[in-house]
Amino acid sequence: MPFRRAVYPGSFDPAHNGHLDIANRAARVFDEVIVAVYANPAKKVLFRVEERVALLTEMVSGTPNIKVAPFYGLAADFVRQVEAMAIIRGLRVFSDFELEFRMALANRRLAPEIELVTFIADERHLHISSSTVREIASLGGDVSWMVPPVVERALAAKFSEQRSNGVQTDYMVSLHD
Repeated sequence: MPFRRAVYPGSFDPAHNGHLDIANRAARVFDEVIVAVYANPAKKVLFRVEERVALLTEMVSGTPNIKVAPFYGLAADFVRQVEAMAIIRGLRVFSDFELEFRMALANRRLAPEIELVTFIADERHLHISSSTVREIASLGGDVSWMVPPVVERALAAKFSEQRSNGVQTDYMVSLHD
């Protein structure tokens, strides 16, 4: 049987339990999963790419067939570069479907030889998004039920540093309404 490698791309800012669940489930299906951390997302990020890679590396350290790497440019190009056969994506809510569908069509056009494999989020993680994690953490709320301890500590340190430097956070997306 041929070696089956897949890439799970995303910004992972920050990575949370839902991301970890998808990566672990994909690791049961594929021989190797590369969690590919997008270095230059169009959105404002809290953690630098090196920080996101380090956090994810610690999060998946117990699963030997999951690797973590930064990537730049098109996901399809990175998947080819690492000789993977599939792109992993997770779906949480119905509204994710439209974006994921458009990305799948674009990737199919860019790289027809690469398959898209979608994992439906576990119901325990349906409500978790990186933006919600950032918002709650920026307000000093408890995110321990959404993220592994390493991410919880990193969020606390990052927001503490920002507050001590007088930086006003602007991660409010839902809780202030």
